[in-house]
Order: sequence, then C-alpha cells, then structure tokens
Amino acid sequence: MTIHIENLVFDCIIGILEFERVTPQKVIINAEIEYNYSKNSFINYADVIQLIEQQMLEKKYELLETAIEELSQNIISKYSKITKFTLKISKPNIIKNAQVALSKTYFHTIG
Repeated sequence: MTIHIENLVFDCIIGILEFERVTPQKVIINAEIEYNYSKNSFINYADVIQLIEQQMLEKKYELLETAIEELSQNIISKYSKITKFTLKISKPNIIKNAQVALSKTYFHTIG
C-alpha cells in the first residue's frame, strides 16, 4: 500500500540566511510512504501530516538536509510497517525565478 501526501503547504522558519531565521517562509512537503498493510493495521496519514508540520515548526531547521534526515528517521521509527519512504521539501519563494527542493528516499527492511 502507498500513501501519497501531496503539496502540504505551511509557513515556517527554515534556512541559513539572516532573514530566513526571523521571517517564516512557505514550504511545500511531498511524501510517499510504502508499507505493509494488513486488515485493521494501517498508517493514519493525518497523524503523519501532523508530525511533519509540528516538527518543522518546532525545530526551525537551518538546512533542508537536516530537516529531511530528522523527519524521515522519526517517521520510519514510529511506523515500523514502512518499507520505503520518500520525502521532498520545497522552498517555492526563496529564489525569484525558481522553486528549489531537496528529496531523499529511504528503504527499510522489515525483520
């Protein structure tokens, strides 16, 4: 089974530039979660969304790389049924004529 979280948008503090440390900016989160589904045993996507947003708001990351690493590890450790997890974080307004993003895919072998 695969959960797709697409275009989760909110404002948070993220970045290393001086103005990024004081002014929240828009981020767009996309995630793909593959997991072993069995009857009455599923991953609640609303809980995953809440975890992502809460952690991004609380941590005020300087680097997208750190945000992706920490978020991914927290989600994978919380949901042991995950076999593959892809996370992408975009900053659509940091550069005038481009949207920049980072992404990473994690594979988790169960057992």
